[in-house]
Amino acid sequence: MAVLTALRESPNALVRNPVLFVPMLVVMLVQLPVLLLQSVNPVLASVVSAFVSLLSLAAIPFFQGGLLAMADEALDGRTSLATFVQSGKRYYVAILVAYLVLLAVNFAFGMVAFVSIFAGGVLFIGSGQFGEPNLAILVALGIVAAIGILAYLLVVFFLQFYGQAIVLEDRDAVAGLKRSVGVVRANLLSTLGYVILTGLIGAMAGIGFAGASTLLSYGATTPTGVGPAASEPSLLAIVGVGFGVLVLGTLFGGFFSVFSVAFYREITQ
Repeated sequence: MAVLTALRESPNALVRNPVLFVPMLVVMLVQLPVLLLQSVNPVLASVVSAFVSLLSLAAIPFFQGGLLAMADEALDGRTSLATFVQSGKRYYVAILVAYLVLLAVNFAFGMVAFVSIFAGGVLFIGSGQFGEPNLAILVALGIVAAIGILAYLLVVFFLQFYGQAIVLEDRDAVAGLKRSVGVVRANLLSTLGYVILTGLIGAMAGIGFAGASTLLSYGATTPTGVGPAASEPSLLAIVGVGFGVLVLGTLFGGFFSVFSVAFYREITQ
């Protein structure tokens, strides 16, 4: 099975090439201040978060192209940061275009779902009761919202390998998107298993990040663990949480990069 084969190959590639974690370490170092600022100044954290989001929009294609190329090399032997830089620049435009197309499509479907849910909520609150006409409209809006959400999930499901198609097969943006659809359609069950596994891992990582954010936002115990919770997180808590997020985010990102490439290679060979 492609998922199991990719799981076996990925750790070996990472052990041979720990340099794969370096780009992810840089990404986490850029994002870490936003998390830590939540414990000091939430308003400033929001401003910095907006700036980092804009920076990420411009930098993601470069990092994605470089990481995928490094992962591809690592699965066959050795790789280096030179590959990261060269491939990041080479595939930047193609990945950026594909990323923006995917972002626009997802935004459109997301807006359909949001407007439907919002309209349903306003209608429900304004009606004060479940009259037959209003109930029918609520059902219709619910169906539209469900269709929007389903469409969004399907778009993500079928277009998730555009980056691998662009980098590993040297395609342009449109060809990469089409190739992703074709590959997924030809390997529905394997891709579904891959998505479920990565979704579970991602959910665990998300819970960890959410827990860290909550800890820094609402306070932590004193360094000795004795006495009531402090009004602000202690320095020890901030350092500990920051280090944990940095390490886990770097490990998860590095593993997922290699795993996604290993899986794509398995289902396209």
